Amino acid sequence: MILETDITKAVLATFGGDDGRLREVMTSLVRHLHDFARDVRLTPEEMHVGIEFLNAVVATNSATHNETVLLSDVLGLSSLVCSESQYDDEALLGPFWRMGAPLLANGATIDQTGTGGVPLYVEGEAVDPDGGPIEGVEVHVWQASPVGLYENQDPDQAEMNLRGRFMTDVQGRFAFHSIMPAGYPVPTHGPVGGLLRALGRHPMRPAHLHIMLYKPGRTTLITQMFVDDDEYLASDAVFGVKPALVGGYRPIDPDHPDAGFRLHRRFVLVPGEAILPTPPIE
Repeated sequence: MILETDITKAVLATFGGDDGRLREVMTSLVRHLHDFARDVRLTPEEMHVGIEFLNAVVATNSATHNETVLLSDVLGLSSLVCSESQYDDEALLGPFWRMGAPLLANGATIDQTGTGGVPLYVEGEAVDPDGGPIEGVEVHVWQASPVGLYENQDPDQAEMNLRGRFMTDVQGRFAFHSIMPAGYPVPTHGPVGGLLRALGRHPMRPAHLHIMLYKPGRTTLITQMFVDDDEYLASDAVFGVKPALVGGYRPIDPDHPDAGFRLHRRFVLVPGEAILPTPPIE
């Protein structure tokens, strides 16, 4: 009979194969998972509740919703992994990025529906670590509407509304028109929402704009730009806010806020492998 304290060693002794990184990751995972079970004195009944929860998470996934990514986000895992990036302004991808947003000319609008709201004009530039402009960077942008919904959640918005792709010019610049994003609750209709309620946590994210910059030969940068004074900056449900990501939204006319806002950001892209992430939804 194997003693309970030897189970971990017995599992680890079975790990082989040619993938050294897989062995490294699984070894650490098993050690921490077993230590967790011992630490909380996990009962069989509790273990099965946890398994059923994970089954429900997977079952909630669909072409337009990714509950698994949402779980990673609300547990802080996505933001923790991003914090290990070489980019200070790296942010989590989130569960709403879609492949295939329209390629638009610089200066175009991503508001295809005429959604309404306060106008926003975004200007950006991609540069190398020495400050030189980088031409031909593919810039993906996406955001929620003024009522806090992405277009895949909202039948009143056109397909791919408030999403777009732009290419930086010879000066490394891109620009587009949009509307000010709104804060919103993460989806709470599934088991992750139930977990948040059981823990007494709110589901709110502060207002933000998603930006991803991609160019072969440069490490892909995924980031978010948070509105300066949002009430949830200090309590983001997915722990994605950090100082480098907050601010820069300036009124075009301080005396007339309805005239809109302007956002200008400079993005430094370092040499490395360019990878487009797997889209969490279709």
